[in-house]
Order: sequence, then structure tokens, then C-alpha cells
Amino acid sequence: MLTALFSSLSLLVMQPAGAAGLPNLNSQQAASLRCAAAFALVSHGQSIGNADALKWPAMDAQGREFFVRTAARLIDETGASRSQIEQLLSREAQSLIDTNEVEAVMPACLLMLEASGV
Repeated sequence: MLTALFSSLSLLVMQPAGAAGLPNLNSQQAASLRCAAAFALVSHGQSIGNADALKWPAMDAQGREFFVRTAARLIDETGASRSQIEQLLSREAQSLIDTNEVEAVMPACLLMLEASGV
């Protein structure tokens, strides 16, 4: 289930590189995906008491709902499978970790969360 992915996203085991079979996303879809991944990472950090994660608003409820709605919307809009969207989310989360960009994207993501009405 997508909520299980949300809970464990920071414990990723990445697939080998290569985007074969993964859908191309437009800029709005890519931004939503990036924020969904960031919210999952922050939520996990908050659950383990990470000081950097704790400075953000609690992500357990709203962040999870945004994540689930984003994943479902991407499945509907792109025709991708759940597995393909999970791969995209995992890749995005790993990218945020590798580039240490969670803190940089969170302000814009919080605005997106607020605008989403979740």
C-alpha cells in the first residue's frame, strides 16, 4: 500500500539506475512527486527524533495524505502502475538524500501542501 511506502521511504533499497518503462512527468507532476518524497523523508525523520526534521510542521497526517493523493493522481494521469510510481518516488527520495536538498525544497513544498487543501 502507498501508505506503507510513505512510512518506509527513507529505508529505500534503490533499483539499478535507468528509467526504462517509467512515465515522463510534466513539471507540475514532478513538483508534486518531489514534495511527496520530501514529506515522507521529513515524516520519517520526525518519527525518529531527527532535529532537522523536527523543525518542520508535523508531516504524519497531512504529509501522508498529500503523498497518497499525489501517487494516486499520478497513476490516474500517467497510466503508470503503482510499482512504477513507487519507483519514481523512491528515486526522488534518494535524489533528495544524495543532494541534501530536503531543507531547500520544504518551504515550497509546504506552500504546495497548503494550496492542495489536504
